[in-house]
This record gives sequence, C-alpha cells and structure tokens, in this order.
Amino acid sequence: MSSLQPPDPSAAVAPIAATTLRPLPLGAAKITGGFWSERQDVNRKATIPAAGDRLEEAGTLRNLRRAAGREPVADGFTGRPFADSDVYKWLEAVAWEQSREPSEAFAAWQSSTSALVADAQEADGYLNTHIRLAVPDGRFTDLEKGHELYCAGHLLQAAVAQYRATADRTLLTVATRFADLLADHFGPGRTEGIDGHPLIEMALVELYRTTGTTAYLDLARYFVEARGHGLLVPPGHHGPAYFQDHLPVRDVRVLGGHAVRALYLASGATDVAVETGDTELLDALRETWQTMVDTQAYLTGGVGSRWYGEAFGDPFELPPDAAYCETCAAIASVQWSWRLLLATGGSRYADQLERTLYNAVISGVSSTGGEFFYVNTLKVRNNAYADDQRSAVAGRQPWYGTACCPPNVMRTLASLDQLVATSDDSGIQLHLYAPATVMAEVGGAAVGLEVTTRYPWHGRVTVTVTESPETPWTLGLRLPAWAEGCKLTINGTEEPVGEVGRTAALERRWKRGDEVVLDLPVRARRTAPDDRVDSVRGCVAIERGPLVYCFEQLDQPDGVVLDETAVLPGELVETDRPELLGGVTTVSVPARRRDGSGTTLTAIPYYAWANRAMGPMTVWIDAP
Repeated sequence: MSSLQPPDPSAAVAPIAATTLRPLPLGAAKITGGFWSERQDVNRKATIPAAGDRLEEAGTLRNLRRAAGREPVADGFTGRPFADSDVYKWLEAVAWEQSREPSEAFAAWQSSTSALVADAQEADGYLNTHIRLAVPDGRFTDLEKGHELYCAGHLLQAAVAQYRATADRTLLTVATRFADLLADHFGPGRTEGIDGHPLIEMALVELYRTTGTTAYLDLARYFVEARGHGLLVPPGHHGPAYFQDHLPVRDVRVLGGHAVRALYLASGATDVAVETGDTELLDALRETWQTMVDTQAYLTGGVGSRWYGEAFGDPFELPPDAAYCETCAAIASVQWSWRLLLATGGSRYADQLERTLYNAVISGVSSTGGEFFYVNTLKVRNNAYADDQRSAVAGRQPWYGTACCPPNVMRTLASLDQLVATSDDSGIQLHLYAPATVMAEVGGAAVGLEVTTRYPWHGRVTVTVTESPETPWTLGLRLPAWAEGCKLTINGTEEPVGEVGRTAALERRWKRGDEVVLDLPVRARRTAPDDRVDSVRGCVAIERGPLVYCFEQLDQPDGVVLDETAVLPGELVETDRPELLGGVTTVSVPARRRDGSGTTLTAIPYYAWANRAMGPMTVWIDAP
C-alpha cells in the first residue's frame, strides 16, 4: 500500500492540510545556549547513552534479539508486554539528536538497533516481541491490555523521525509493512477493535504525512471514531473511561480515565481533524482542552490527580499531595497543545506548552540526567513514607519496570528545537524564548533571526534580523498571559504592546540589523488558587516568569516544619544563586511558625527539587 517519498526534512508534526501555523523544517530553528541548551546537552551526553545500558539490563533488547533469532527463542520474554515501545522512543530520541548534530556513536546505535528491529519483524509485517515470545497465538486477542497497537504506534513514530532526520529508511520500511498489515486487519467491514492504550492514531497520521498513503489516515480516523462504542472490556474495577471508551471523542468535554491515554488520543484526534478538515471535531477538542486547562491541570501544567487508574480527576479535584502528574502525561499535554497551536495559532496553547515544559516535564529528570520521576507530586509531607517505587518520596529512579517516562523525556528534549518557532504566509512566530537562530521562508524569500536572552531567569528577549527580503513581513512574538506590563521596542523606539495572552504581530519592511527587544516582567509573584480547588483553598504559591516555585525542607531554617508554617504579606526577595542547582534564582518570603514566631522561607524552582536530598516539599503553602 505504501509509496515511500523522498526524504522529508519536516519536523515531528508536519501537517499536509492547511493549518494556521506551519512547523519549520528540521534545523531551521536551533537552540544555541541557555536553559534548554544545557538540558539538551545533558540529555545527549548522559541520558540517551545510559538508556542503551538500561534497555540491555532490563532485557528489552534481548527480547528483540530472541525474536530476531539471534538468541534462543526458548529463553522467553522479559519485562512488561509493552517493553518494545521503550526501544522505539529511544530510537526516536537518537534520530532527533542526529538531526541536531550527527554523531558516529549515535549513528552506530541507530544502525545496529534498527537492523535488529527489522530482523525481529515477521514475514507478514507483524512485530511484537511479547506476542512472538510469550503468546504466539495471541495476536490482537487482548486489545485491552496487550498494548500491541500502542507499541506499533511508537515504532511508526520512531520510523518517521529516523527518516526525516537522517533519510534512513530501515525503520520506515518496517513501519509501513506493519501499518499495511493493520490497515488490512482493522476497520469497517474488517475487524472491529481498538487498542486499550491510544497512540497509534497520531502515529498513523504522521506516517500518512510521510508516505502519502491514505489508508493510514483512514485507519487513524477509524480508531478515533470507534472510541465510545463499547469495543473494550474494562479490566478489574476500571470502567470504560479508563481507556476512553465511555463516549465518542467528539462528545467528550471533560477528560476522564488514564491521563496519558486520554491525551495521546486527543493528540491523534486533533491530527485526524486537521487532515480531514473536520472542524466539528476540532472545535470539540479545543473546548475539551480549555476545560482541562481551566479545571483539571495543576499549576505546574501536570495532569492526573488520581493514583487509581493514573487518571484525571473531576473538575477542580487537584490535591497537591495525591497528585499523580505522570511525566508521560505532561509530555502528552505538550504534544496536544503543539498540535492545537499549529491548527489555530492561538497563543494560549503556547502558554500552556511552556508552563508544562518548564515545570511538569523537566521535573521528571534529574539535573545529571540519570534519574527520573514517574510521578511528579506537588507536596511531600513531613515523615512521608515511600510505599511505592513511583512515589516521589522514594526519590528519582534510574529506571522503572514500566519505563515509559525516561525515553519519553529523551525524545522530547531531543526534539525541543522544533517548538521554538513557526511560520505562515505572512511571517515567523516565536513561541519558546531561548538563545536561538531561526531561518525560514516567507513568501518564497529567506528570513533569518537571532535570539539572545537569559530567559527564564531574566525577561529581556532580543531578536535581531539577520536576513530579510525587501517586502514587508510580520514578526510574531508571544506575550505570555502572566506578562502584564511587558514592554516592546524596535530599534530603540517603544511600541504599543496591547493585551497580553496573545501574539504581538509586528509587520513592517524589515532590514538586516533591525533589533526588537521584548522586556517581560520576570519577577516573583504570589498566585492564589481557584477557590473551587478545596484542597488548597487559603493557600498561595510562588511563580516567577514561566517557573513555578516550591519550598523544599533543606532550604528552610532549623526547626521550621513546612506543614506548620504560613507565609505572610511582604516583599518577595529574589536572589541569583549561580552556585545552586546549576544556577537558579531563589525567592524568599516572610512567614510565621505555628507558635506565632516569625521566620523566612526560601523557594526554589519546582523543576529543581529532589536533586540534593529527599524531604518535605510543597508548592502550595498556607497564607492566612
């Protein structure tokens, strides 16, 4: 069915259909320094290489060797049924890193592991080591828990990434053979079925975008539309909402069930809506996204307030100490926000994407890149007990039995440059502020930008035009919703800003050397919760620019118990601490102990907590 196209330099999400904004080709935007560059560097030098060792230790790569006939099949299967997906996410991270900066070591991992995957594929295109080694007669017989299509989805995403980033067709050939098998097996008039863990939907759409094979888009649309019709049997005490089979997708307005599954499905449904021109579905998804952000997302951008089912809670059910906030759910939220940003151009999606990246995603990996959080709580009580490996009280772990989060972080950081900027027929839009270079075509002419900034620690963002046609074009700068009072100058002349929470569109006949300076008020501020969130009513949190702060026990004076302390009105004192946690700005606030005596509390960025020692921590604190 598939017809491979020439290598495509487009990014991870590359719509064929017209969208309000377009992603830039790979390499067109490059993060060159600062906060995100430092984390990408750790990801490249420490996290991704170590993952190869972890995948070997966990037996995940051995499964592939056994399925490929390189080791005795009789040795069986090791790990979780969905372990293959961890290899595919790692390969995706390797591919995006290859597009950023080619490496002989990365090329060797890509080549050898991709060849192993290809050898493990069965003659008819099927590929799943758990089925092959553990239940050879079990193809598509346990769609609720088997994760076959989920693993296939990650294979497809890795294949697309590898092809776009390196022009290597090894995985793409494997993926198209498997996708052809799926398209022959599932759908109206064939097998009626959906996977218990969505992901295949957005993977099929991206494979369609790469190959032009409409059967893949048709199958993705079927998988989206088949939700909510009772095709899955809920396991144990779970209901159909656990895997989003309780309502048709276009009828959902409040997300429920397993948070990662819900957001992967929403991302795939958005892709389907875009490519099929289904404005009704897109409008429904936008409404659902807004409800999530307004009522179901934590201050950090994290989602999933119930440990049971790793699930969304009801609107305003956001307990900080019971927060699940799986790292994968935060990443899935970023993926959905990005798709909606491309589809609509709404800056609210970039705002939420930024909030989630800086707080709920990056908190999931240690500063050294070697340990991870599965769960990202907003509060650890005094004398808390770690009764689960996933619990934050247990500390970050080098790997997990269910290892979905670590390689998910890897591929996210490796592809982060792709979220910096977009283009449209009128110009370029900047969404993530970081030191960067941007090159794009506007109206067939080259436009170049250089961005310098110390964001998120300082609010000045300087954009210098390095290349421009003689015709007018528009530079779009996102004005975060928190940035009331920001200022904008062009070549030293102040320009009106207007309302925040939108993109400032600066249209003019630009020339090389023109300089735009956006000054964002990056300063500490108190944030009060919505009073419908009863678990933190009467509390306050500290934010500074895009960063959410927390109070970690080891930064407080002796004798201070965070659970028994309240902050008081007064000045928020900011201190640059280049020697602390890789360089942060701390915020100090006056407070009162339970006995009435005064003290001062010090807050650090939430993403940086638990990098020195485990102990009590809180984002929200009493404010009588």
